[in-house]
Amino acid sequence: MFNLFKKPTMPKAEDALPGRDAPAFQISGRHVVLGTDMQPPFASGLKQVQFGLGCFWGAERIFWQAPGVVTTAVGYAAGYTKNPTYQEVCSGQTGHNEVVLVVYDPAKTSLAALIKLFFESHDPTQGMRQGNDVGSQYRSGIYLADAEERAMAAAIKDEFEPVLQARGFGVITTEILPAPEFYYAEEYHQQYLAKNPLGYCGLGGTGLACPMPAKPVATEPAE
Repeated sequence: MFNLFKKPTMPKAEDALPGRDAPAFQISGRHVVLGTDMQPPFASGLKQVQFGLGCFWGAERIFWQAPGVVTTAVGYAAGYTKNPTYQEVCSGQTGHNEVVLVVYDPAKTSLAALIKLFFESHDPTQGMRQGNDVGSQYRSGIYLADAEERAMAAAIKDEFEPVLQARGFGVITTEILPAPEFYYAEEYHQQYLAKNPLGYCGLGGTGLACPMPAKPVATEPAE
């Protein structure tokens, strides 16, 4: 998980590894902590969001512990390579981010609460790194299918940025994009810190509270 000497850059699409048409591996699909299904179909009424906030081992634990979350899974998203492997993503030649798929019950929690947790659980100003983990796969990102939800995420980002800057942090580098295809990571990565309680977690927040938007959220243009 450590990669201190590699210059973090995004590959061009034409230079990315080609990948494969089918997954290179299979996973059990069962969450070892929550006992729920990690793969669709999910129950009617549940909603999804993908978060990238550094090494996905610690990131997943943050969200499986959150109230209202039904299931989580770690995987790769927002890159170019089809059905990548962990080794390919770590090469920096796929463009993918290490992300957590969060499936939640909107009757028991809210997207805003999850976004607040996301921003408070890492330093979103570090670009393509998180602490000692350096590379495009460690960039900060929020990925949502719904344009109105992306607009809300952007509004929360805009509220938090001056809080951070007032304490000496830089601008927020979090990318907020339409939800890309989510490729499940290998079985041993799923709920890694439950299986390995003393395993590595490099996440650390800024210690600052993320406020909610104080003004109405304007939606993005229809797609």
